[in-house]
Amino acid sequence: MTVAVSPEALPVSTAISPGSWPALVLNADYRPLSYYPLSLWSWQDTIKAVFLDRVTVVSTYDKAIHSPSFEMRLPSVVSLKTYVKPSRNPAFTRFNVFLRDRFRCQYCGHGEDLTFDHLIPRSKGGQTTWDNVLTACSPCNLRKGSMTLKESGLTLGRLPFAPSVQDLHANGRLFPPNYLHESWMDYLYWDTELEP
Repeated sequence: MTVAVSPEALPVSTAISPGSWPALVLNADYRPLSYYPLSLWSWQDTIKAVFLDRVTVVSTYDKAIHSPSFEMRLPSVVSLKTYVKPSRNPAFTRFNVFLRDRFRCQYCGHGEDLTFDHLIPRSKGGQTTWDNVLTACSPCNLRKGSMTLKESGLTLGRLPFAPSVQDLHANGRLFPPNYLHESWMDYLYWDTELEP
């Protein structure tokens, strides 16, 4: 089965706007729950979590909400009060395969009209596993068909592998959303090299 994915089909967090007032959600250790898609909540969900005492407000926008007897600045960064243990092994999903492969065809390197391909075709006993599924563009996938890599004449940039959560987080940082509020920066890039 082949399903093409275009950049427009990526998660909503990549197309956020400053006027929607999203909040960056951090785990109790002040690290984002995820980088891609970036862990963001709508301002409505964030306010609800504040009132239910599930989060600590770390930073706020200049924008406030009002009621007749209450005013509150909208949170821009919140931290969960209870630590959520990250999964040790990422889920084997189509999206995570694309993220592992950095949204590039593993045969030619193009990043458009992406599908996934079985390195060893299913017709030849190939399994649908991390070690046998990779990102491919439609033309390369069609060219390879049900042949082995050697039979197709294609070359492989990198063998498929089971990524760690850290691998996917590192790759996720390569695809930031179109909008990043200044209050988020200290929490998104805490482990990047500092400028002199």
